[in-house]
Amino acid sequence: MGAQKSIHAGKAKIDFNVDLTHKLCGALLVPPPRDSSNPFSQIIGRLCVKHPGLFGRNEKLDFLWDKGLYDSNLLFAFRRPRAERFSQQSFVIQHSIAPEIGVHGLRTEHYPHSGTGWINLSRLSAGVELTEPATSNWSSSTSVRFEHVRPINNEGRSIMTDVDGVPITCSGRSHDNMFVLKQESQYATADENNFGRLTFQIEQGLPLLSRWLIFNRFKFIASKGVRAGPALLVTSLTGGSIVGDMAPYQAFAIGGPGSVRGYTEGAIGSGRSCLVANNELTVPLTKLLEGVIFMDYGTDLGSAHLVPGYPALRQGKPGYGFGFGYGFRFNSKLGQLRVDYAINARHQKTLYFGINNVAS
Repeated sequence: MGAQKSIHAGKAKIDFNVDLTHKLCGALLVPPPRDSSNPFSQIIGRLCVKHPGLFGRNEKLDFLWDKGLYDSNLLFAFRRPRAERFSQQSFVIQHSIAPEIGVHGLRTEHYPHSGTGWINLSRLSAGVELTEPATSNWSSSTSVRFEHVRPINNEGRSIMTDVDGVPITCSGRSHDNMFVLKQESQYATADENNFGRLTFQIEQGLPLLSRWLIFNRFKFIASKGVRAGPALLVTSLTGGSIVGDMAPYQAFAIGGPGSVRGYTEGAIGSGRSCLVANNELTVPLTKLLEGVIFMDYGTDLGSAHLVPGYPALRQGKPGYGFGFGYGFRFNSKLGQLRVDYAINARHQKTLYFGINNVAS
């Protein structure tokens, strides 16, 4: 169920958006909730509050709370008004809890959610983000934030090792602290027959204190779309690498619906480096229905042994793999409904369901 309400306070307009869904039956897809006696454990939803003039000077305050069955995300963002020719400033505080299955999930032939022994990451961050004025093709942003990462178990207690007794954090303690400078730039072009997009992300861990993580993480995403009649071919290449200090949970996880379809999340491997290629051909079948065929490939570039604790090697993950298959896209008022049927290199079959572009 959902509800949206606007409240006028003077000249300010405050928007509330509440969307709650009670999951009545999830036994086929997920294990029983951690605390089945809690009636709120199976409620998923979103609460969004926006205030466009907090102190009467057009300051914007956004509050967002997302809750899933096993994860949650709480976000406060305060944005100061500035002229369009200047960088836009945002002050952001965020806290999230999510299962860490990309690196510490089980190997390919097992479902990654065993229901026991889960590792969850509790992340608390606070910082400033600067968004540069966009040009015709370029956009960029810079952020500086402090981040506190604490591994916890299903009951919310701090843990320092995985099921094999190997440390989860880089510091070897119950948490990692880091001060991160992040720069992201994007170049995009488009016309009637093709489009292209190139994104660069660079994160630098700054050594403000001796025990804080010092690292450099680089990631790029390049995609190209070409239209041939009614059909659209989209090819994308994603890669990245990290040098310096790192915890196992910072490794690049390969496999899953957002990476190589046909595998569960992180089932191919996790490494200090990665390279993933995706190809998808879309053909309209009706006004609202599209058919797709796809092929994905991913590799850790032989870097699994460079991850502290060797989680991928201990779990027997192959380090490379491919998947191919077909699917359908149905465009509705709720968004685009996606169904993909994929086969991986081990001839295992996986069916994915998803929804994109949901109107809030």
